[in-house]
Amino acid sequence: MTEHNNNVHDVTEPSPSSEPQSEVPGLLAELHAVLDRLAEADVTQCADAELVAVAKAHERAINRMMFEGNRQILELSDRDVPRAMGFRSLSNFMNAELRVSHPGRRRRQMTATARFRQLGGQRAEPKYPTLADAFAAGAVGPAHLDTTIEFLDALPHRLPHDQQVAAEVTLAGMAGEHTPTEITALGHRLLAHLDPDGEVTDERDRRRRRNLWANRADAQKMSKLTGHLDPETRALLDMLLAVWAKPGLNNPDDPDSPRGGEDDADPDALKAAADRDNRSQAQRNHDALAALLRAVFTDGLLGKSHRGLPVQLIVKADLNDLIREAGVGVTATGTPLPIADVIRLAGQAQQYLAVFDDATALPLYFGQAKRLATRAQRLVSFARPDGEVCSAPDCDQPATHVEMHHAARDFADGGLTDIVDLAPACPRHNRMVGPRVGYFTTGVHRDGPDAGRTWWRRNNRPGAPPNPQRLNRRPDVAVLYRQQLDQARARIHPSLNVEAPPPEPDEKLHPGEMPQHISPVEARLALTLLKHAA
Repeated sequence: MTEHNNNVHDVTEPSPSSEPQSEVPGLLAELHAVLDRLAEADVTQCADAELVAVAKAHERAINRMMFEGNRQILELSDRDVPRAMGFRSLSNFMNAELRVSHPGRRRRQMTATARFRQLGGQRAEPKYPTLADAFAAGAVGPAHLDTTIEFLDALPHRLPHDQQVAAEVTLAGMAGEHTPTEITALGHRLLAHLDPDGEVTDERDRRRRRNLWANRADAQKMSKLTGHLDPETRALLDMLLAVWAKPGLNNPDDPDSPRGGEDDADPDALKAAADRDNRSQAQRNHDALAALLRAVFTDGLLGKSHRGLPVQLIVKADLNDLIREAGVGVTATGTPLPIADVIRLAGQAQQYLAVFDDATALPLYFGQAKRLATRAQRLVSFARPDGEVCSAPDCDQPATHVEMHHAARDFADGGLTDIVDLAPACPRHNRMVGPRVGYFTTGVHRDGPDAGRTWWRRNNRPGAPPNPQRLNRRPDVAVLYRQQLDQARARIHPSLNVEAPPPEPDEKLHPGEMPQHISPVEARLALTLLKHAA
């Protein structure tokens, strides 16, 4: 559903030549007029009971509008409008053009509750008709839908049809009366009632439901794991935790804690470490998994190269952040990493120094002599601004999942394998560069503030409005925040708006300790890394 700014109503008027003209734009204009009146209404005049009723009616209206929005999106899909406008998929159209916040979630809701057109032209009944009716009436919202659909999709495929229908009616009825948390508990009870002995659920159901997701890092750089493990994987995980998650083992807060399993540890050292161990079982589970992953990296079980990058923990960090020992770096997989952890890891790692203002000894220009990018080119590409993700607009595929795309000109057409002409592109976007409608044309800005960045333009049908050149520009949050902080301080404390002198370094550089021809900044960085490596 399209989002609107205050008092700005994006309702497209029908073309004078289009026949017949629909009443829908007019109805939406009336709706926005009512919303304007509602925004100006004084809710403080409502009694408590009346305000509760108003809030409930408002939420019901939001649910109904979302259902109607899904109906409009489905009609657009049936007419193939997204692809005619050059979008690669309906989800891409929903995200970029309609500004839908969670296209995947909306599509799952549509799959369960929308009436899709059949080959004969008629509309089919929704997959879950009772739930669809409750959604259309506004009795259930997105969270209720998601929880109910999760349990309905988990029904064993061998369950008789009449029992599946009864289960859908039962869960849909409960969705209109209970909270999502309560629906979860009730759904578990219903599944247990339908298959008390586990005889209906089989290996096919387990294979269909297996998954594991590492969700985005939160404000504290912590990531939540969610998933469904099949019985074998769960058994392997239980064995790992039983062996590596015992008290005293693999404790990152204890430098004397034994690493690995119990059999490899000195008994006395393990007992002493266990006495000092104040971690919870959940924390020990986390540390055991981390220790296992480190062991896999150390033993080289992941191979030597992945998409041209070395199979190592590759981190990009700002030089000023390293010197200040504050801020956040980013890994080649797109994970933010606090600078304190970056410095700690750098003390035991091989460092690559990428310098862009001066020439380096690394071979980065090959012309037509070489088609595939080298490791040095991939590392330099990762180190460039926004190089940690695919260069296509709105794509967040990390550097470990990208290929090197000849952005200025395709290699087959005479393009050069030079670092200034290469750009990271995930496999999907790399294969969507070409002359076809819905594909992309790419190029490189040679001058101006975006010099060196790759632009992407979606190809449209002849006669359609042209699409603009777009960059996958990621805002520098730290810079924006510092600007806003300086402005706020200037407003709050105008008398203190005086630039402070730069702090003196806490360590003096001695010429005999550093190589010749090294800048003060590089010397300061080297001392920082050496201090933490000691």
